[in-house]
Amino acid sequence: MSRIAQISRSSGGVPKLRVPEASVEANGIVGDEVAHPSIHGGPDRAVCMYSLELIEMLRAEGHSVEPGSLGENLTLAGVDWTLMTPGSRWKLGESLEVEVTRYTTPCTTIASCFENREFMRISHERHPGWSRVYARVLRQGVIREGDRIERTSPGSSEE
Repeated sequence: MSRIAQISRSSGGVPKLRVPEASVEANGIVGDEVAHPSIHGGPDRAVCMYSLELIEMLRAEGHSVEPGSLGENLTLAGVDWTLMTPGSRWKLGESLEVEVTRYTTPCTTIASCFENREFMRISHERHPGWSRVYARVLRQGVIREGDRIERTSPGSSEE
């Protein structure tokens, strides 16, 4: 079953810290702040998502990554990450629906999580399939850890 493994937010910067539930609005998770609003946040970068399975594989490589340490708001478990591509739409929990807008570009603020500061290990250009993704909110909602995740058909949501 695909599910939300962790919801994370911060008062700016990383790591983002675990919360059991959150309201998600057009600009992202309520209470989440970003350190550099010109780079992160806004409607097309409202939610940052990453795979729990990829985090576990990075840890097996020797990197000290944890859910939330890479700045993601949602750590997802059981999702086929090859489907998490720009344009794909996902329903999270009872009502939240998002559309992936782009792959994220890793920055130096997460370098300390990586062996030899190799933060480009999660660059889509260098390592396709290992990137976090940004998403826009199509339908606002409240989410909780453990909520189910489903891929929805493009165009199925009310925008």
